[in-house]
Amino acid sequence: MSPDELLRSTLRDEWHLMPDGITELPRGRLSCRWEVAAGGRQFVAHLGDSAARQPVEAGVAVSAHLRAGGIQAGEPVRTLGGALTVETPYGTLTVLRRGPGRTLDGRDPVDQQFWGDRLGAVHRQLQTFQHPGLRHWNRLDAGAPHLAIEPWLRPAVADAITATTRLTITDRLTYGVLHGDPAPETFVIDPATGSAGLLDCGAGGSGPLLYDVAAAVLYAGGEETSAELLDGYLAAGPLTEDELHAGLPVMLRFRWAVRADWAARRLECAGAEGREVLSRAREALTGTSGGG
Repeated sequence: MSPDELLRSTLRDEWHLMPDGITELPRGRLSCRWEVAAGGRQFVAHLGDSAARQPVEAGVAVSAHLRAGGIQAGEPVRTLGGALTVETPYGTLTVLRRGPGRTLDGRDPVDQQFWGDRLGAVHRQLQTFQHPGLRHWNRLDAGAPHLAIEPWLRPAVADAITATTRLTITDRLTYGVLHGDPAPETFVIDPATGSAGLLDCGAGGSGPLLYDVAAAVLYAGGEETSAELLDGYLAAGPLTEDELHAGLPVMLRFRWAVRADWAARRLECAGAEGREVLSRAREALTGTSGGG
């Protein structure tokens, strides 16, 4: 059974949703999403890591918490049996009722302002949120077997982990609940009202909020192309400008290490995309190109 057929059958059997159309959204590094039209309503189906059911459920609970606090977010839809998630051969599936609006363009300066503003508002709103499924943010293991796929990879990941550990010990960072994978396509703007929000909150987690900011900056193309994103975040989020600029270079390296780990772990199924990520990660982490 193909992923599309599995998605359709799972939506039908578990949620009693008969899709009129399914559109794949741009893939995040940690999850996959589809927009689903069914019965005149719009939904988002979110497929996360099969080994992370509790964190995925925490992310769904985050969406509910944000809605209760006045931030537009996808509304969790329970299965016919009352569950928030369903296990499939491809991962953990959740369904949320989609809010109005279009997804953001990460390279557009105006959209970057909305993006940074909403990420900052989410961080601020979640400062009191707790859930047993929230896991620690730093799950990289420099000794993982899959890092042997390239000779440069393990030392580069180890260096990034060491630098980040030093940052968390020597600097006073702001901790809280993380989105985890704040790609621009996760956020929406309703042109009719000017209201901005997000589709969902990824797998959730707890750690330094600077990690989410670094992830967003990489999605925006790097520090040189993310000025509006950072301005929007600083105006709405809990981080100070000093903390952001002092720690961002280290956290960007760590996020590249996360990307490289993702690509190495899934290289067999990620194919050309995984090779491209590894090549870009090598340049970012070691200063040498994949062909060098």
